[in-house]
Amino acid sequence: MEDLKRSLQEKLATLEARVEKIEGHLRNPGQKDWAERASEQSNDEVLEHLDETELREIDAIRAALARIDAGTYGACVACGDPIAEGRLQALPTTPVCIDCAS
Repeated sequence: MEDLKRSLQEKLATLEARVEKIEGHLRNPGQKDWAERASEQSNDEVLEHLDETELREIDAIRAALARIDAGTYGACVACGDPIAEGRLQALPTTPVCIDCAS
């Protein structure tokens, strides 16, 4: 469990740094030239989508770490049954068993 926790913490730190960098870029005022600004705006839309995706992943990692600390990691939050080991290996942040996910 400690290896999993360490791995999740490392991934969390990486994602938080990436989100900080993306948000810093999005806060910049941008180019004055219209053509450059149009290109920048398109890039910003992609970055905003990445930011949203990574923020959801950060939330999932934090929730998984909280379950590890609480001793409930590996139990489905919906039904309480154990989550299959294979599912946890594939999706270490999943809070639900395959039956409840369906």
